[in-house]
Amino acid sequence: MTNYRFLKNQAGFTLVQAIFILVVLALLGAAMVRLIGVQSSTSVMALQQARAYQAARSGLEWGAARAAAGADCKGDMQINGFGVSVVCGKDDFTEGSQPPYSVYSISATATIGALGSPDRVSRTVQLRMR
Repeated sequence: MTNYRFLKNQAGFTLVQAIFILVVLALLGAAMVRLIGVQSSTSVMALQQARAYQAARSGLEWGAARAAAGADCKGDMQINGFGVSVVCGKDDFTEGSQPPYSVYSISATATIGALGSPDRVSRTVQLRMR
């Protein structure tokens, strides 16, 4: 008789366990969905950063070619959706009896996305050339 009363008192405990397990599984599922979303956005941002770097390199090469030709190497352009800004400076040097020479400092910045937005990417590369 005592065994039957013991089992009768435990009748609702299985329901509590089942609800607890369902809540834990739901939380784990939600965490996995969020983790997958973060992982995919991370890979997209890594790709955008690589594209921004290559766009900045293109702007840098454009500026270097213009400087080598003796032309103005400052400018703004669009490369594959990235706004690229090229800034150039020139310093003239003379060393002893050597003929004077110029050193160009070129900087190119590629950006995409609005300022303050989570998907904004910006890369800057610099070059000094004689």
